[in-house]
Amino acid sequence: MKFIHKYGSPKRFYALAGRLVPWFAGITAILLVSGLYLGLYWAPPDYQQGDAYRIMFIHVPNAWMSMMAYTVMAVYAAIGYIWNIRLADILAKVTAPLGASFTLTALVTGSIWGEPMWGTWWVWDARLTSELILFFLYIGYMALQASIDDDRRAAHASAILAIVGVVNIPIIHYSVYWWHTLHQSASISLTSQPKIYATMLIPLVVMSLAFTFFYFTMLCVRARTEILWRERHTDWVRKLLEAKS
Repeated sequence: MKFIHKYGSPKRFYALAGRLVPWFAGITAILLVSGLYLGLYWAPPDYQQGDAYRIMFIHVPNAWMSMMAYTVMAVYAAIGYIWNIRLADILAKVTAPLGASFTLTALVTGSIWGEPMWGTWWVWDARLTSELILFFLYIGYMALQASIDDDRRAAHASAILAIVGVVNIPIIHYSVYWWHTLHQSASISLTSQPKIYATMLIPLVVMSLAFTFFYFTMLCVRARTEILWRERHTDWVRKLLEAKS
């Protein structure tokens, strides 16, 4: 616990995040450019969907990140709630809009992909509906944060919502197996061989890594901003601002 509290201080994280942002941003740019090239030009057309399937390289990483970001947010929120670590509350708060953006992009690109494949923009499919619920959970978390003026009370109240909402993550993942659904099952599994060719799998993995490092980049950027705001009355922030002015 001493280690967690020592390195979980906002001041230490602010300095660390400042050093990590250029690296994360550079890796994101390299992976994103490489992934787009591989996905749009190097990967061959699908034998059934033609070139329409290429939206997968945007849709799937966003869908993955929507679930990963919520899980990470809930873990941060739980740590902040249980051990009263301010940095955990900050990381949970700044993750919410990032996760909501991933979720919204997954829903929009999924609809664009579904229209030519399914003949409709939207169906109340188990996977789509549970992903929509995930978006509302993000919105609810952010709304609850904004409705309470005290940061600690806001963090504790929204943490409960975040932790309870985790139950939706396995529902999203297993919905295609539990219920009859239009949405296809996972093409990549940790326990079986991938169901797509390597020429399509490689761009998908590269794009997924790009979005992951984008999340880390924006997490550090937004966390530094939130830390400055919350710590604006402390001596170290005052000295930092004086040194830059």
